[in-house]
Amino acid sequence: MSSTPIYEVRPATLNEAQAVADIHASASQAAYKGLVPDEHLGSLPAIKRLALWREAIEYGDPQVVVALDGDKVVGFAGFDRSRDKGTPATAGEIWAIYAAPAHWGQGVGLALWDGAREGLLEEGCTNVTVWVPLRNERALRFFELAGFKREMSTAKTVVMGTIKLEEIRLKRPLA
Repeated sequence: MSSTPIYEVRPATLNEAQAVADIHASASQAAYKGLVPDEHLGSLPAIKRLALWREAIEYGDPQVVVALDGDKVVGFAGFDRSRDKGTPATAGEIWAIYAAPAHWGQGVGLALWDGAREGLLEEGCTNVTVWVPLRNERALRFFELAGFKREMSTAKTVVMGTIKLEEIRLKRPLA
C-alpha cells in the first residue's frame, strides 16, 4: 500500500477564494524567498489578492482548480489559453500553480498539473506553456519532471514594481 496521499482535484468554488488567496500568498513568499528582496514578498495587498482569485473563480478567467486533502484546500492551479501573442488557439498556459508550503513534495503539484492538463485537453489545447523565473530552481525542476522543455529563445526580463525578474517559457505537448 502506498503512503503517498491522493488528492481530490476539482474546480474551485467562490467559497474557496480565500483559501486560494492565502495559499498564493504563503507559497509565493516561500518560493520567492531569496529570489526577490524581502520587502517585495507579499507586496500584493491581501484584499487585492482575494479579489483577483474571487474574480477568476467566478468568471473562469483563468480556470481555477483546487487540490483537497480531505475537505481542506492545499493547493490550486490557474490555467487557460495562452496569453502570449501569436500563439495558436490550441496553446494553453499554466498561469499559476501553488501548493501550501507544508504540502510541498507530497504530490499536490502533480495532482494539480493532472487536473489542469485534463481541463486544457477539454478546451481543445494540444500544447501547454508556463513562464518560470530562471532562478526558481524548484519550479523549473517540477515542470521539467512533468515533461516541459525550456524554450531558451523566450528568456525575458519582467519588471514587477521596482524589481526585475528573468523568466523563461517552458512548453510541452498535452497528449
